[in-house]
Amino acid sequence: MKVDLKKTLDGYRARPGEFRVLDVPPQQYLMVDGHGDPNSAPEYAEAVAALYPVAYTLKFASKRDLGRDYVVPPLEALWWAASMAAFTSARDKSQWDWTVMLLVPDWISAEMVDGALATVAEKKRPPGLDRVRLETLHEGRCVQTLHVGSYDDEAGVLAELHDEFLPGAGLRMTGRHHEIYLSDPRKVEASRLRTILRQPVE
Repeated sequence: MKVDLKKTLDGYRARPGEFRVLDVPPQQYLMVDGHGDPNSAPEYAEAVAALYPVAYTLKFASKRDLGRDYVVPPLEALWWAASMAAFTSARDKSQWDWTVMLLVPDWISAEMVDGALATVAEKKRPPGLDRVRLETLHEGRCVQTLHVGSYDDEAGVLAELHDEFLPGAGLRMTGRHHEIYLSDPRKVEASRLRTILRQPVE
């Protein structure tokens, strides 16, 4: 039976127009770090192109060796900058730092990831492969919502979250802004893109 984490994990639940507080357990991800505008920085495209071969190699190994099949989860990313205004009022993408990620089921071991990296390197070494790592992300208490629309239209939602909802709820930001891309921008028009916006808080 194929497991779809997008349907079973609470962290993939969000509604537009609603800021929901939830506790996110530690989860392990394949990660690649970088800096700059995701629309123009070559290293962003290289990072994404390196993650997917490793993720699918792991999926096939899990099915073959463990008898546990699953759907590769959607792409996710952490975003941060020296000033959070780079995401809202200033919206300067050249100042953004990022970590692109793919969630890995908890039964996948570090040894399996090492094996997948070696397999991908033998077949066709993507430029960003040496930057791929496995890491556990501890986010804990978070607030999230679902944004429907283009990525550039997120600024208003984030400003409402940062300047209105969090102060009103007695919360403050702690970790990095987190986005979960439920839609494929190559197949869905910008106005219909569905993106979960998450912010760790305390």
